[in-house]
Amino acid sequence: MSNRESQQDFDPLIPEHFGSAHEDYARLRRECPVAHTDAWGGFWALMNYDDVKRAASDAKTYITSVQNVVPRVAFTGRRPPLHLDPPEHTPYRRALNPLLSMERSEALVETTRGFVTDLLDPMVTKGGGDICEEFASHLPVQVFGAWMKMPEDLLGTLHEAGQAFIMAVRSAQPDSMKVTSLRLYEMARDLIERRKANPMDPAIDPTSALLAARDAHGDPLPDEMILGTVRQVLVVGIVAPTVLMGSIAVHLSRDPELQSRLRADRSLVPAALEEFLRLYSPYRGFARTATCPVTLHGRTIPEGEPIALVYASANRDETVFPDGGEFIMDRPNIAEHLAFGRGPHNCPGVHLGRMQLRVALEELLARTSGFDLAGEPVVAPFPEIGAISVPLKFL
Repeated sequence: MSNRESQQDFDPLIPEHFGSAHEDYARLRRECPVAHTDAWGGFWALMNYDDVKRAASDAKTYITSVQNVVPRVAFTGRRPPLHLDPPEHTPYRRALNPLLSMERSEALVETTRGFVTDLLDPMVTKGGGDICEEFASHLPVQVFGAWMKMPEDLLGTLHEAGQAFIMAVRSAQPDSMKVTSLRLYEMARDLIERRKANPMDPAIDPTSALLAARDAHGDPLPDEMILGTVRQVLVVGIVAPTVLMGSIAVHLSRDPELQSRLRADRSLVPAALEEFLRLYSPYRGFARTATCPVTLHGRTIPEGEPIALVYASANRDETVFPDGGEFIMDRPNIAEHLAFGRGPHNCPGVHLGRMQLRVALEELLARTSGFDLAGEPVVAPFPEIGAISVPLKFL
């Protein structure tokens, strides 16, 4: 089929409610696992688990350096490591990965618990509030700020600037994306200059680690690429925890039996969190571009066209996860979920993300005797999926 034909297998621009996109993705998995839409100039979408996992793992056939998210949001320069392909991306991952180990992430548990308590206290006092806007949008900023050794005077700016960029992306406004992204670049430049003036130990500080890193030839990383990496790190970890925490709150509000079970035995929280990660994977728009024509399920994706890896659909693929749309504690193959991606671009912050979500859920359960929805949740548009506003009433 010619790539110039109109191929509208689904429409990512139609209004959604909580769960409606998953209903459509179930249809596409059955009927059209390699789907196309004309939205945003046209792109393909892989819906099945095996296809998504294969594409995420094959960095030679499916590259990120052309377009890494649908719709396109990078208008202000390349931002490693996500915007680069191996082996060019490798020095940046090598510099950051040790600082994102499980040990380093778990060392921030008590700091994170303090952030969670401070954010939940006002909500508990007034008997509820929007768990996304008042809690989950702030927590990742504070956790990432602690991890990055962010100067106190930049933290408030980071939350404001990060949320402004995210809102511009959600509204698909290129001009606003550019303006808000450049503001984040200014913050990144400021942080780098501070580290150059007052160096920190690269073993504990991400910016200093990037400044100390060397490429395969033993040369320092280019200044503009270090700037792009710090800019990427400033915002990349803010979105997913906010959306996922909102979706978890919706699910537990609608399943009071599970909510009571977790509250009674919080040792179950880590296992529940893994199933929530599978069930409510917050991304559906991470993109690749094929370096050659690729034929899957009888359809050929031409070389050079954007392909969305719909992790949110793949993680509900019934051929891999029976009753994929249901919450099932202790799934035997839960470790196979793709919420953090696969391959060379798997999420480097996997341990930090799990830690903050676990602590947040533990404290939300510990500090309330119950909660319920106080209104309809607002859902995220492409490329995210899940809740971005969830009003709760604490019981």
